[in-house]
Amino acid sequence: MVQGMQARSPLRVLAFLIAACACIADDYVSGRGVYRGELGARLNAYMEAAEKDGYSGSILVERGKQVVIAAGYGWADREKQRRFTQDTIFDIGSITKQFTAAAIMKLKEAGKLDVHDPMGKYIPGVPADKQSITLHHLLTHTSGMKDIFGGDFDRSSREQFLGRALSSELRRPPGTRYAYSNAGYSLLGVVIEEVSGQSYEQFLRETLFKPGGMDHTGYVLPQWDRDSVVHLYQKGKDWGSPLEKPWLPDGPGWNLRCNGGILSTLEDMRKWHHALLRDTVLARESKDAMFTPYVPESERGQSHYGYGWSIRTTTRGTHLITHNGGNGVFETDVRRYVDENTLVIMTASVAEKPLVPCERGALEILFPDAK
Repeated sequence: MVQGMQARSPLRVLAFLIAACACIADDYVSGRGVYRGELGARLNAYMEAAEKDGYSGSILVERGKQVVIAAGYGWADREKQRRFTQDTIFDIGSITKQFTAAAIMKLKEAGKLDVHDPMGKYIPGVPADKQSITLHHLLTHTSGMKDIFGGDFDRSSREQFLGRALSSELRRPPGTRYAYSNAGYSLLGVVIEEVSGQSYEQFLRETLFKPGGMDHTGYVLPQWDRDSVVHLYQKGKDWGSPLEKPWLPDGPGWNLRCNGGILSTLEDMRKWHHALLRDTVLARESKDAMFTPYVPESERGQSHYGYGWSIRTTTRGTHLITHNGGNGVFETDVRRYVDENTLVIMTASVAEKPLVPCERGALEILFPDAK
């Protein structure tokens, strides 16, 4: 065994070996995706090894303006023998929150709200104990609201969700400490609908997705080809696709809406990354507000929450803007290494083969000098 690798997982060891001996490769295109050059070949070899170990999912890595790899591995639907490809549609989970935050900032740009307004200015019937909760508190998970008020696939209407949320007890006084709250982002969704006069998804589609060139992102408005949506697997059984779960006619119930559940593709999430690099969808002031590290996510303070994003400093002293999502079966992670011109998007669709161990090896290939 190589000295110093005794504590590493087999996939991480493989990552080092691939990085050490990979040969230069030309662009390669297949039904599952594309990879380019030596780095793309290393990543593809690593992901193929992960696939043989039972992993199913996808990866996109972009450096500078070039996509190094965009490909799927494993099965998107075992029964129909559909492979996971770069075009497979997946659930981004809590990464949805960044779109909710961006929608709030669009309304701020239009002069229709301010993030320091109390939520009661836009949501009727807010009780006295929650009157001091501001939109900033909801955006930064400092509202004191509980995390959830029911299952992801409860067909809860907006009114039912509001009834539970507004009548609940706060965990702590607003503005005192970070405590992740999915419900807080659903409340922001209510604000978006009240202020814009549109449904949450319609507002996102018109103000964020279309300007960003994202035709394959949303709940139901993209009118999905259901055979292109990934199936998820748990304990060897088909968990189904997100579209096969109990939803309302216009999307998931409000326990999930606005805080999770949006579907997308690798390419659309790459386009969103580029929209954030430019000023075509959001003004620079709005993006600066979203990426400000307002509150530590833990007592150790290694990461801070902005508006819908987690902001960290890497061991290389560079900035990482990131968010993940998942529900114990699927996982998605978006990592924007903005100082290093690198974007990493990864997904995983088998509960017993989680994303983090596989992603760790891929990151070691990308950043071999990281401590």
